[in-house]
Amino acid sequence: MGYILFQGANSKTMQEEQPSREELLLEIEKLRQEVELLKREKIDLEILLETTAEHSDSVEADLHDKALEAMREGEVRLAQFLEAIPVGVAVLDATGKPYYGNRVAQDLLGKGVVPSVTVNSIPEIYDIYVAGSNDIYPSEDLPLLRALQGESSRADNLEIQQVDKRIPIESWGTPIFDSKGKVIYAISVFQDISDRKKADAERERFTNELFKLNLELEQSLEAEEALTDAYGRFVPHQFLHFLGYESIIDVKLGDQVQQEMSVLFADIRDFTSLSETLSPEENFKFINAYLSRMEPAITENNGFIDKYIGDAIMALFNGEANDAVQAGISMLHTLAEYNISREKSGYVPIKIGVGINTGTLMLGTVGGQNRMDSTVISDAVNLASRIEGLTKDYRVQMLISHQTFSRLQNPSDYAIRMVDQVQVKGKSELVTIYEVFDADPPAIRDGKLSTLKMYEEAMSLYHQKTVREAGQLFEKCLQQNPEDKVAQIYLKRCRNWRSLLKDF
Repeated sequence: MGYILFQGANSKTMQEEQPSREELLLEIEKLRQEVELLKREKIDLEILLETTAEHSDSVEADLHDKALEAMREGEVRLAQFLEAIPVGVAVLDATGKPYYGNRVAQDLLGKGVVPSVTVNSIPEIYDIYVAGSNDIYPSEDLPLLRALQGESSRADNLEIQQVDKRIPIESWGTPIFDSKGKVIYAISVFQDISDRKKADAERERFTNELFKLNLELEQSLEAEEALTDAYGRFVPHQFLHFLGYESIIDVKLGDQVQQEMSVLFADIRDFTSLSETLSPEENFKFINAYLSRMEPAITENNGFIDKYIGDAIMALFNGEANDAVQAGISMLHTLAEYNISREKSGYVPIKIGVGINTGTLMLGTVGGQNRMDSTVISDAVNLASRIEGLTKDYRVQMLISHQTFSRLQNPSDYAIRMVDQVQVKGKSELVTIYEVFDADPPAIRDGKLSTLKMYEEAMSLYHQKTVREAGQLFEKCLQQNPEDKVAQIYLKRCRNWRSLLKDF
């Protein structure tokens, strides 16, 4: 071919993304086919030259020149093909001498041809090590040299030492045979797999962490199943199970346990204004009537009420996030039925907001020697409360965090859509919140479902700051569903944004 290993080429180093193994195998096969084509062309030209021996010298010289030109064109074509491959390519001839290398190979190996190189000295001269060690890679195990022995092979345990770093390499070696089955070339195709190694390490770390979390969860579940029903007046009783006690008399001040749970907050809207119209006795009757209806929705979905805070409910779910979401939906359906009876009795209907977050929290006891209480302490609890407060701002019934959304078994089982990414009070990072609107009045729910695709596209455009197009889509959503409060909010934002940009 007229080239030597790692000779500089005119083409620039490829900056494309590293190919996958399947793509690499395809490139090797293309390379093999290209070399075979060149071999056949060379053989045909040699036969042509032999058959022209009886012709005149001038005719033979002319044919010979044409044959050489055709061979050079074939070599140039192959070289162009090799330089276009976004991986390193190195070729040895049958004697083990460097024959060709493309620009990527030179960049990966960090140096060009070394005149004194031999088959056995390649790993030492080019600083090729066994991955994760200071051992020079055995020459007999190099795919390139194994190809010289007629064997196709692969290795991903190589590292090339450059000036300030080591580069992990995956290499494939392939022999090229002549018509008699003799190896005439050995080809190695290799690439930098640093990103893959990092991904493998991260996956292993994540797997170990996941295994540890699963183990802790299994141990907690086993401990809970082994406990019997607690006795006493400790409320809620589920705390005894989590703390590992069988009797209330065993509980001590400062007992605590860490759990991952879903936290649900529910609060009556404008309760202060409502309570001001009632006497103290009526207030208590109203609160108890409301709370007594909400409790079954929680307990039937494997949750328990941690505490009542005035008219607010704080509930915990130790199982799946689905339980908490189902409980919230059930509470809203129950409220709709309760409002029907209230209106029949001449009372105004009430509205509530439900906020849910999932995370790690601490359950334990606080207080003094003579008076103690159960409590839950966690940033996850605070976030659930703040998410419930956001239902007022977005004028929706139920919001969940992205931590809860990501733990749902199948989010498509619910009527869910993203509402916003917000920075709630006391949190430095943004929190993605989603609306669950299964319990909306049928007309509004159906309207949101029918415009869901359009709504999601509008949200995507909005977050890309393409506010004009986003605003147009939000307007279309409202044309089909005028009661969509979130779409109303975003349409107003888009208009304000456009106005600010125009003024600017």
